[in-house]
Amino acid sequence: MRIKKFIRSWKYPSILLSSIGISSIGEWVYFIALNLIVLDMMGVIAVSGLYILRALSALFTNFWSGSLIDRLNKKHLMVWLAIFQAVFIALLPSLTSLWAIYGIVFLISIASSMYGPTSMTYITKLIPRDQRKQFNSLRSLIDSGAFVIGPAIAGMMFMIGTPNFAIYTNAIVLFISALITLFMPNIEKDDFIETKDEKISLKVLKLDWQLVVDFSRKHVYIMVIYLLFSAVMVLATAIDSLEAAFSTEVLSLSERDYGLLVSIAGVGIIVGSLVNIIIVKKIATSWLIGLGSLMISIGYIIYAFSGNFLTAAIGFFILSFSMAFMNTGFYTFYQNNVPVSVMGRVGSVYGFIEAFFIIIGTIIFGIMAELIFIRFVVVLGSLIMFAVTIILFIFNTQPSKAEYYSEKHQLQTSGTD
Repeated sequence: MRIKKFIRSWKYPSILLSSIGISSIGEWVYFIALNLIVLDMMGVIAVSGLYILRALSALFTNFWSGSLIDRLNKKHLMVWLAIFQAVFIALLPSLTSLWAIYGIVFLISIASSMYGPTSMTYITKLIPRDQRKQFNSLRSLIDSGAFVIGPAIAGMMFMIGTPNFAIYTNAIVLFISALITLFMPNIEKDDFIETKDEKISLKVLKLDWQLVVDFSRKHVYIMVIYLLFSAVMVLATAIDSLEAAFSTEVLSLSERDYGLLVSIAGVGIIVGSLVNIIIVKKIATSWLIGLGSLMISIGYIIYAFSGNFLTAAIGFFILSFSMAFMNTGFYTFYQNNVPVSVMGRVGSVYGFIEAFFIIIGTIIFGIMAELIFIRFVVVLGSLIMFAVTIILFIFNTQPSKAEYYSEKHQLQTSGTD
């Protein structure tokens, strides 16, 4: 009886995790293959343009997508976004103009940027509060597995075919992911959001941004945790942008050693995710965020002050090992404290802010690395991150804020939606 109940309660979460896993692996295959196609066409600078495009698309999309997400059926939107990406990815191999490729990639990235907050809202509605932490730990394992498996599958595809073959395969896989999502329950069919006739205009966007500002003022603690978490992500991205240069120029590692370093990070992610699944029920959400983020910054500090391969590898392993804990804790905190009725708008507005600072932070760190020393910039960034994570740890572990991390806590949202 207990086994049947367990199977029934995890039926749809398992289907959803399968869909997420397929699309995550596919995204790695697609982007690696695309890098090779563009590299062959136009060279290294053109490949850099792909990364800039992804950041710009996130910035452009998050400005308005939350207003759309909160007003549409999440299941249907997830299906159409996956199909949209599949169709446009399938078009890429037939294009011969770099600018045409950039245009299609920009559209694909817009759909990808919308899919994240849409699926987050859908997951929050579908998964009961007492299952969310375990679900998020499994999702972290799937995401980390995709980080390792995706490039490996891409490599195998390049051995038996071409990058174009990998692109077409990924389009088919995304379409399969959309079909899998069709089997998920339509949890919003009886409570369609907002009004069907309301059009997204500048006035509506202004009102929605004001709604997010009002929500932030009413629930300052939630937004402080969100912003501190985002600050860690911004600093991590900015430091990571100097990772290859730091490893080869400062630590004098060969390309082979650097590749091994990246592989060690992949192992750390997998091991951390597996440990996370085992202990997630026994560790409070607040400690997952606080201690996880603190360990990440310690890993970066070890890496920043390292003088040889072994020390750098230890730092890499610690920071990658700790990532699953922080992500699981934060996603659970976010799902339990931001109402689903405004989750798309809150996530998109704060995602816009995070994307903006990621671009600015990466540019600043790049300029500083050129003007000063790369090690100084990496050390400075790591120390700033350490200070931020100490503040985050203190905020997370305050006894007076324990209710925000309780699975029984229900946020009062009157007047915010």
